[in-house]
Amino acid sequence: MNIKRLMINLCSKNLEESKSFYTSLFAFKVSYDSDWFIHLISEESQLELGIIAENHDIVPEQARGQSSGMYLTFVVEDVDELFQKVKSLNYDIIQEPEDTFYGQRRTLVLAPEGTVCDISSPT
Repeated sequence: MNIKRLMINLCSKNLEESKSFYTSLFAFKVSYDSDWFIHLISEESQLELGIIAENHDIVPEQARGQSSGMYLTFVVEDVDELFQKVKSLNYDIIQEPEDTFYGQRRTLVLAPEGTVCDISSPT
């Protein structure tokens, strides 16, 4: 399945400090800013970066406290279809697909190297 977009989410103890770092050094623009999540975009290169409070409920438990401090989000056309493929290939499933409060349907999968992958699609 083609990937619609890839966004790196960085878990942070201090959202404002992280936001300041990326917006001042790399010309990211803030497209969404809340007390638990900040979405940054680079309009010229179409890159996206999410900065999320490391202790927020939406952060997968497996991504908390790891030295990498991140998990990957892949936004695809149909998360349920891709989930069936994940099951058929016997990858480690952390969370089956479910609707979230922020308008996405997501599943969590553990990649072979230990990276938590959030695979989502808009609802």
